[in-house]
Amino acid sequence: MKENVLTSFIRDTYKTTSIIPYVITGQVVLFILLHIFDLITFSEKTSVDLYTIFYTESILPVSFREFLSQPWSLLTHPFIYTSLWNLLFDCLWLYWMGQLFLNLLHTRQFNSLFIGGTFVGAILFLILGFIPLLSTQPLYWHTTAFGLAAIISSLVVLVPNYEIRLLLLGNIKLKWIAAVYLGFQFAFLISTNKAAALSYLCIVFGGMLFMHQLQRGKDWSNFFIKKKRKLKVIRNNYENQKLSEQGYPNQQEIDQILDKISLKGYESLTLKEKELLFRASKKEN
Repeated sequence: MKENVLTSFIRDTYKTTSIIPYVITGQVVLFILLHIFDLITFSEKTSVDLYTIFYTESILPVSFREFLSQPWSLLTHPFIYTSLWNLLFDCLWLYWMGQLFLNLLHTRQFNSLFIGGTFVGAILFLILGFIPLLSTQPLYWHTTAFGLAAIISSLVVLVPNYEIRLLLLGNIKLKWIAAVYLGFQFAFLISTNKAAALSYLCIVFGGMLFMHQLQRGKDWSNFFIKKKRKLKVIRNNYENQKLSEQGYPNQQEIDQILDKISLKGYESLTLKEKELLFRASKKEN
């Protein structure tokens, strides 16, 4: 029996440990729901302003006192978008930059960096709200801009000279694309939301530091892995050797490839090294 197209699409899309499809789905679903409430409110089908209630209860307020009355906003704020273009823009950036990251490194590292950037940025935003100069007017935060900043800034450290082909502009190095993207985002925020701008800047440097430490052999995403007892070390070494024999690179080979990328750029890798890096990224998926 031929498989249903929708079933096949759902299986292929969500059969992954990457959070990318889940984040995009959540953003789209809540965007649609928010604007359904807007239509209901506009058509005066109800006296309750569902749009305003749903929106204000889901975004992250800069005031810690307001946050205590809606703590769930720490989880909901990355999925809230009011502009279709803003939603489309962020979803495309998340997909493109996410796929580039996953082609080079592990899903665990991507998930840790994206989630960490999103929520550490939100916490910094709340902390900066205590400074009167930064909260002179009612401010709020939503979207996944912090998480995207962490991913993009980390890729600048990993593969700064990686070229991306842009329509009408040709091949542009990632470092220049990132500089324009991050620069415009920061310039916009500093003029409208200083607490968010400073948080954004911290997350940019945090993403770069994450990748710098990874290149030095310190993987901060290992914090989320349970440490195995020493009794199992021999077994794990044997399994790593077996995986290497089956075509998967061991950790030493991965480190050597990452060092080469750091020194000479992604383009300096041979086809075999690119293949090994690709297999390594899929080994933990």
